[in-house]
Amino acid sequence: MITWLQGKVVENKRWSAELFTLSIKTEPLTFKAGQFILIGVKDGNDVIYRPYSLVNTPDASLLEVHFNTVKGGTLSPLLTDLTPGDSIQVSNRPTGLLTLEEVPDVKNLWFFATGTGVGPFISILKTSEPWHRFKKVVLCYAVKTLEDMAYIGELNEIQSTHEEQFCFIPFLTREVVTGTVNSRLTTYLESGELERKAQLVLSAKTSHTMLCGNADMINDVTQLLEQKGLCRHSRSKPGQIAIEKYY
Repeated sequence: MITWLQGKVVENKRWSAELFTLSIKTEPLTFKAGQFILIGVKDGNDVIYRPYSLVNTPDASLLEVHFNTVKGGTLSPLLTDLTPGDSIQVSNRPTGLLTLEEVPDVKNLWFFATGTGVGPFISILKTSEPWHRFKKVVLCYAVKTLEDMAYIGELNEIQSTHEEQFCFIPFLTREVVTGTVNSRLTTYLESGELERKAQLVLSAKTSHTMLCGNADMINDVTQLLEQKGLCRHSRSKPGQIAIEKYY
C-alpha cells in the first residue's frame, strides 16, 4: 500500500510546449540521488499517479520532477495544469537502481539519457560524490531540438566547474546547432565516434553505465554495450549496465 505525503506546488516551470518541471514542497523526504518517487493527483477518492525521478539533490529544500505532457495521457495533462499552491501527492518511499551506491569501483561513469530521462543524472551530478570517485564522468543527453534540452545551463556550468572530469555530449536529432552532435546517440555509439569524442574506451573493466529514458534507446544502447562485453546490472547479479525505462 502506498503512503502519500501531502505536497504543495511551488512552481510549474514550462521549458517548451510539452516540457515542464514541477517544484514541490513536502515534509522532509530522505532519498538517494538518482532515485524516483510516485507523483499523484487526487481524482475523487482515488489518486492517479506515475513514477518520476527526482532532479534535485537530497539536501535541497524542494522536490523537483521533470516531465513531458503526453497527449491523451491520464496524469501528465493534470500535472501541466497545476499552479503554485495546488495540492499534489508524493509517495514516501523513493526507490531505483540508478544510484552511486550501486556502482562498483571503476574509473569511468557513463550516463545515457533521452528527454526527461536526464533527471536522475542531474541529481547525481549536482552532488559531490561522482567527482571524488571517478576519473571521468560522461553524460550523453539526446533530444529532438535545443528547446527540448532542459537544464543545459546547469550542465554547462557543471562542465565548467569540472572541466577535466566531466564530458557533456549533447545530441540533437532534428536540428543542427553549434556545440551539439546532430546524430542519433545509438548511431554515434555504434560508429565509434562517441568513444573518440569522449577520448575514452567503453569497456567492462573500466566503465559503469546508466541508461534512462526512451525504451528504444535503452534497448539499442544495451545491445551495443553488450557487444562490447558489458552486461546488465542487478542487485543479485552485478554488471555494468543499469537501466530505468520511462516510456
